[in-house]
Order: sequence, then C-alpha cells, then structure tokens
Amino acid sequence: MRLKKEFIIHDSVGEAMLVASGKAKFSGLVKGNKMFGEMLALLKRDTTEAEMVKTLRTKYEAPEGKIEADVRKVITELRRIGALEERK
Repeated sequence: MRLKKEFIIHDSVGEAMLVASGKAKFSGLVKGNKMFGEMLALLKRDTTEAEMVKTLRTKYEAPEGKIEADVRKVITELRRIGALEERK
C-alpha cells in the first residue's frame, strides 16, 4: 500500500497534516502527531503494515501492542477517506 498522489503531506513543528488535493474524493485534512507524520512518510513508497510497525519500533519505545494498534488505526482511517492505493 501507499499514499495516493492526490494527498499532500505537510509537516509542522510536532504536528503532521495530510491534505487532500482537489482531485481527491475526500475533502479536508487529517492532523496528527510526529509519529503520524512518520507513518505518512513511510507511505510515500509501497510498504506493508508489518514494515511500518518494524520501522517505528526502532524509533519509539511503547508498551507491547501500542505501535501496532496506532498503525492499524491510521491505516483504517486512511482507507476510509480513500487515501491509500492497495497492492493487487
């Protein structure tokens, strides 16, 4: 999976935003923290949920299952708004 080109990532100090361009069916933006921004950066290229979790575990300490739950939540939301291209 990867982000569709109709979505633009904007990073601000400590905050990340995913903005839909005029070509996207979703109209609006999604805001999140630094980890959200890193997830979006990983989705600039083709990746998997497992690869995202593995990469984020090297950068963040979190209770068992927390990173997995956060990644799953973000992916679910991005799918809901139509921001992801899925592998076939």
